Amino acid sequence: MKIVVLDGYTLNPGDLDWQGLEKLGQLSVYERTSVDLIVERAIDADIVLTNKTPLDAKILSQLPSLRYIGVLATGTNVVDVATANERGVVVTNVPAYGPDAVAQMVFAHILHYTQKVAAHHQAVQAGQWQNGDDFCFTLAPLQSLKGKVLGLVGFGDIGQQVASIAVAFGMTVLIHTRRQKDHLPRGITWCDLDTLFQSSDFVSLHCPLSEQTFQMINQQRLSQMKSSAMLVNTGRGDLVDESALANALLNGDIAFAGVDVLSSEPPQPDNPLLNVKNMSITPHNAWATLEARQNLLNIAVNNLESYLAGAQENQVY
Repeated sequence: MKIVVLDGYTLNPGDLDWQGLEKLGQLSVYERTSVDLIVERAIDADIVLTNKTPLDAKILSQLPSLRYIGVLATGTNVVDVATANERGVVVTNVPAYGPDAVAQMVFAHILHYTQKVAAHHQAVQAGQWQNGDDFCFTLAPLQSLKGKVLGLVGFGDIGQQVASIAVAFGMTVLIHTRRQKDHLPRGITWCDLDTLFQSSDFVSLHCPLSEQTFQMINQQRLSQMKSSAMLVNTGRGDLVDESALANALLNGDIAFAGVDVLSSEPPQPDNPLLNVKNMSITPHNAWATLEARQNLLNIAVNNLESYLAGAQENQVY
């Protein structure tokens, strides 16, 4: 049985072991695969694993041996799942492999803003503390998270992790989901979206991208936020109208934004957020702690083992 990994570098840049897959068949791992090389590399494959390399209907029609596609991520938009199912090809994904990693990044962005660690470090390196008149040195007021309100749009595995960290910091947590949730842990309250945006000091996005949520963060929503508020997006770039966010930040309508995702990745040179100073951008690596990547690989191997044993594990329809 031939197993091909089309874009293994993102998951495993060299610090993980492919041994679990090697035990299951003849394994070929490519760090990256351009669209024009997909068919050539996967033509005889029974099993194909992909992270972001697309497998559309045209490509699937040219892979006669293909029996199984393992997506090395949670989102499956890179695969034409309907066509795969029509052709009898099983598709699996890897859900919930690192909610703690993404939650950690949410607070990395929040603390980057409230504590200004990077700015103070740079100031010390530039000699501003050494040349100061006082025993301590502060560029701008720091903020305590205790007593602040964190609004979460979405309350899945990641949202719940974020909420638990927020409660530990002494924050009040508001959440919004499509259906009202009752019997929530202490310190966490469901509310409508208008209330969430109007009341929160920090808003963090944890909802899936859909027709209903596409650019849900637009001029109207941003205008509801406090001028002192911060927006965090570790979900999907297209949840945000980036031009509207850039304008809100430049005009002082909100104070700061921290994002790990953009509408186009890598970003286009003309992305309006790239030149905004009152925000932080990380390159879609919230998920990519060593531990989360190892867990992802373990689940991907387990998915394939289950399939080979005649079972269904994380199968996508």
